[in-house]
Amino acid sequence: MTFEPPKFLRCAPARFRRGRCEKPIHRDRLSIGLIVITLLWTAAPCGAQTRGGVLRIYTPDSPASMSIHEEVTIFAQGPMMPVFNNLLLFDYHKPQASLDTIEPDLATDWGWDETRTALTLHLRQGVKWHDGEPFSAADVKCTWNLLLEKSPEKLRINPRKSTWANLDDVTTSGDWEVSFHLKRPEPAFPMFLASGFSPVYPCHVSPAQMRQHPIGTGSFKFVEFKPNEYIKIERNPNYWNPGLPYLDGVEYRVIRNPATAILAFASGSVDMTFPYQLTVTLLRDVQTQVPQAICDLVPDGINRHLIINRDEPPFNTLDLRRAMALSLDRKAFIDILTEGQGDIGGVLQPPPAGLWGMPPEKLAALPGYDPDVAKNRAEARQLMQAHGYGPGNRLKVKVTTRDLPLYRDPAVLMIDQLKEIFIDGELEAVETPAYFPKIYRKDFTVGLNLQNSGPDPDPIFQLFYGCGAGLNWDRYCNPGVDGLIAQLSAEPDAERRRELAWAIERRLAEEVVRPIIFYSRGATCWQPYVKGYTSMINTLYNVWRFVETAWLDR
Repeated sequence: MTFEPPKFLRCAPARFRRGRCEKPIHRDRLSIGLIVITLLWTAAPCGAQTRGGVLRIYTPDSPASMSIHEEVTIFAQGPMMPVFNNLLLFDYHKPQASLDTIEPDLATDWGWDETRTALTLHLRQGVKWHDGEPFSAADVKCTWNLLLEKSPEKLRINPRKSTWANLDDVTTSGDWEVSFHLKRPEPAFPMFLASGFSPVYPCHVSPAQMRQHPIGTGSFKFVEFKPNEYIKIERNPNYWNPGLPYLDGVEYRVIRNPATAILAFASGSVDMTFPYQLTVTLLRDVQTQVPQAICDLVPDGINRHLIINRDEPPFNTLDLRRAMALSLDRKAFIDILTEGQGDIGGVLQPPPAGLWGMPPEKLAALPGYDPDVAKNRAEARQLMQAHGYGPGNRLKVKVTTRDLPLYRDPAVLMIDQLKEIFIDGELEAVETPAYFPKIYRKDFTVGLNLQNSGPDPDPIFQLFYGCGAGLNWDRYCNPGVDGLIAQLSAEPDAERRRELAWAIERRLAEEVVRPIIFYSRGATCWQPYVKGYTSMINTLYNVWRFVETAWLDR
């Protein structure tokens, strides 16, 4: 193996960022506008941040555990992300995540070998776990052995195992160098390492302890999780990045009722709403009750989709699944639930917030996306009648979803639309701890679910649509689609990757695989004294380290 020299050895230190050389900026070529923007961006002097205080945020749900590697939802991953470090990290001050916004975290630099199948990272020295034990390359190897299920210790659930399907092995060279060996080239692999779901775990702490009292290297230390009440983390005084964090702690208070949560924000009991969780209607309530609040309404990269148990009669018949997809009036979902603040898209988040989604004209040509809803539903009724259903013989089903408003509300509207094609749905709302195990067991017939869509197509297709993928909810499996996913994963050219991604989108639409209904936009509000938060527009799983550099200006 021939290793490329670390990039900081091949360029001036002032120009080494995000593991690569950056071209020098010639200020005399910048426009006046760009100079002004740059000055505004960097206007805050170093040391302007105020130290101390506890940031209070409400959270609408209580997770099953504190172990990021064993959880599916943001309600565990978000609060715990600042407790840990990744090897690499998306710059959470930049709204749109991409391969170009990846920064070093526990790694100081990274580079590919000449075959592009081995990624070697050099690690920070002097880092300690919260219990005082030293961090080393062995911890990185232990973490990925756990995820690859090569270690004696086992995770109770390993939902993202398929993310690492192309990873053959992790090796170390001394205490401060680690290499990830891939089965084939995968240009987007650094994005897997930068994901908020990819923290490094310690070798010396068991998975069982990590579920209840996690030990990390992050800027905050875990304090306490009291189910259905709160999650507390506190400042790590021995953090490897000197001067951070500014806050003394963060407290996430579980408030399930949206109206109660807004009252807590209005009264000052919490300083910030849970990121992306406010609907347009709730945002208006906040702006009325707390006019001084700073609010941001943005795309969040999460879609609502129809999930069908493909093995459960009568939905093992393609015609019936297609009829359900044709029944959807996507614009009505957006108009009713988000007051027009949403987007129609496929598996990949639509542009401009999404970097890989189909443009509207191509999307409209996909099966089931014709904007003529009346025509679609007429075709759907014909399909249903061909299988014996009609006004006198309606199909009765349970519609399973998670017992949260952002799930329940679209599920209720979907049930209403299914009535148009002789399907009578009964809502089954399931509490979070039971919901995902129920879906994994395929203990459902029809449901409404939410799913991440970015920021890159490679992990999304592998995680949600590959044969045997960890979050492949309905167990869809098509070797031909798997082949396209593998081609996309190995392809270095961005335009060719986009063509392959859109080809996969078409195949999934033709086979009625979890029809995407719509993308909403979520709002976040915070009091003016909360500083340092940036909403990310194509991922909500990578913003949570913002508390590391946030501060309270009171």
